[in-house]
Amino acid sequence: MTQVSTPAEAATRITGRAVAEQRGLSGAVTEVVLDSGDTVVVKRGHAPNATPAEAAGLRWLGEAGAVRVPEIRGHDDEWMVTELVGGGRPTHHAAERLGRGLAALHAAGAPAFGAAPPEGPVDAWIGLAPMENTPGDDWPRWYAEHRVLPYVRRAVDEGTLDGDEAAVLEHACLRLPEVAEPPARLHGDLWNGNVLWGAVEASLIDPAAHGGHRETDLAMLQLFGCPLLDRVLAAYQEVAPLADGWTDRIGAHQLFPLLVHTVLFGRSYAGQAVAAARAVGR
Repeated sequence: MTQVSTPAEAATRITGRAVAEQRGLSGAVTEVVLDSGDTVVVKRGHAPNATPAEAAGLRWLGEAGAVRVPEIRGHDDEWMVTELVGGGRPTHHAAERLGRGLAALHAAGAPAFGAAPPEGPVDAWIGLAPMENTPGDDWPRWYAEHRVLPYVRRAVDEGTLDGDEAAVLEHACLRLPEVAEPPARLHGDLWNGNVLWGAVEASLIDPAAHGGHRETDLAMLQLFGCPLLDRVLAAYQEVAPLADGWTDRIGAHQLFPLLVHTVLFGRSYAGQAVAAARAVGR
């Protein structure tokens, strides 16, 4: 990885502009005002492949022309500079526009379940957890092998899940719903914190983009709470109606994000993951 010590140095090197001021937003993200007056966001990747994976994901989502994502001003293997987006309050208009946009994004498709964005690495990330993009053409099998079971094994190895809990999750993998859907172009980490609202439209940040089942994005929005979610889903359904019984499948699609949270944040999420698995396994 390129050795650059500060966000200001990275911003100057990547954009060619001096930094007038900066404000830390989180440990890895800094808001920077350039001497041109333009405000950008500078983000440092936490591991090899993290920045290239995120940049490839943003480009892939943006190419669909369906939802707004930050424009990339430049990046290298360690740092990425993007435009500043969001900063508003949710509105009914923005929620409905997001629903229609997600439907169009998913319809843009992917070559396979698990397909990485073009020029994106196979070994990618969801938040701070590794996520392998291995293509498959059978969603239940692919989802079990590459999205659920790797995190079950890690959680067991780290003592976050016990053997009985792991068995419940493994049993759920044998009973995943089969709904004929082509691979969708997913944001992949669509919790509310990655939706930045504006009065006119919402912007999506921090993707773990890959080919997957479209219901997975929607299930993740529901998992952690999304303002005006009823408006989002109603607008989505107007454009691309979901298959009958989709609400009964929400728990199956939430297994992945719940297990990611279990390995990242511990036992507080393990119970939710096991409860969702029990519902799937019934």
